[in-house]
Amino acid sequence: MKKVVIIPARFSSSRLPGKPLLDIEGKPMVIRVCESVDAGAFDAVVVATDDSRIFDAVQKAGFHVVMTRCDHVSGTDRLQEAAELLALSAEDIVINLQGDEPLMPSVNLIQVAELLEMQASASVATLYEEVAVDIGQENPNMVKLVQAVDGRVLYFSRAGIPFDRDQHRVGTDSLKRHVGIYAYRKAALDQFIHFGEGHLEYLEKLEQLRFMENGRHIYAAKAQLPIPVGVDTAEDLELVRKIFSGKVQ
Repeated sequence: MKKVVIIPARFSSSRLPGKPLLDIEGKPMVIRVCESVDAGAFDAVVVATDDSRIFDAVQKAGFHVVMTRCDHVSGTDRLQEAAELLALSAEDIVINLQGDEPLMPSVNLIQVAELLEMQASASVATLYEEVAVDIGQENPNMVKLVQAVDGRVLYFSRAGIPFDRDQHRVGTDSLKRHVGIYAYRKAALDQFIHFGEGHLEYLEKLEQLRFMENGRHIYAAKAQLPIPVGVDTAEDLELVRKIFSGKVQ
């Protein structure tokens, strides 16, 4: 069984066009993401892109890259095509690392891969962080999850789940904020592209619900290390640049 990190990197971005190629202390962001992965812990680290400029930059830096179609509806579809191009087998594990997260601790990637490996019934594994109720409860951009006692995810939602009907929560209580790091069995990715968009996925705009609507199990664990800022805005980019330059700890 192989464990392969795939880094989707698209040139198009409504907020930051050409985001994967934006400079961070002398290197394109996508290269900083590749360098952040402990390559010795995985069988391969591969960038999946639909843009020749990104392809050339990654290849020039000496990293593995594959060219995928430009008409994918979701990032999960792109992952599946990349896994197919890499000729991965059904039981191989694909770890998804976004191309705008150059500060992601590699230990978290190792953790999510091991979580999936340990859960024989799982199709997908992911991570979460605990956040204060007053921060996450009313924030639809912060996806929450609830779990069974064995760690299996029961549901993901933009709503403040679980709902505290009788106001039993105390000030120290927290919610589980979903972190967008995934490990997939290759077989699960192959199934995903044939399921079609589900009703819950359509309403919540959360791709992972497609697996659950079709009876596939997702397991989650608390991230071993805090999840740092990704690059979604120009302000995020400047912060990440300062962190790489040592101006911000």
